[in-house]
Amino acid sequence: MTRMHVSAALVLSAIFLSPLAFAQQKLVPAQSDIQFVSKQMGVPVEGKFKKFDAQISFDPAKPESSKIAFTIDTGSASFGAPQTDAELPKAPWFNVTKFPQATFESTAIKGTAGKFEVTGKLTIKGNVKDVTVPVVLTQAANITTAVGSFTIKRLNFKIGDGEWTDTAMVADDVQVKFKLALSGVAKI
Repeated sequence: MTRMHVSAALVLSAIFLSPLAFAQQKLVPAQSDIQFVSKQMGVPVEGKFKKFDAQISFDPAKPESSKIAFTIDTGSASFGAPQTDAELPKAPWFNVTKFPQATFESTAIKGTAGKFEVTGKLTIKGNVKDVTVPVVLTQAANITTAVGSFTIKRLNFKIGDGEWTDTAMVADDVQVKFKLALSGVAKI
């Protein structure tokens, strides 16, 4: 093989093997958690989503070329109280029959040294809003852990329609907190 052939082979390998490496990136659900905190009559109440998935193509060395997408099963929302949990799938809240999933798709990622800012489109109940999420990455063994939180206005997404639009009962601000375990991410 000539030098030119070796160089071409290396370039082609880099082009074709990079997507394969990204395809190996996966969410580790058993080690991941998405929570939400709202205030009801001024008292913080914590809930969580039990089912969610992610499609990840993340390169810490080139975050601007990375893509992250999440799908959250809105029917898996739970405060851990059967009576409250029975209300969450109904039309005023998540309207699971019509909108079974909430989604997030990144539009820009920037940062270095384990601290990143992910901007993207959050869609809940058909309402799309831009959000920016600060994310801190740590690595141990072969797992990368992404931790962060951000606040949304629930009424912007029509979560709590009708009589529940009164923010004296349920505050408009909802904090979303996450810890996501990922496999296959390159060294930070």
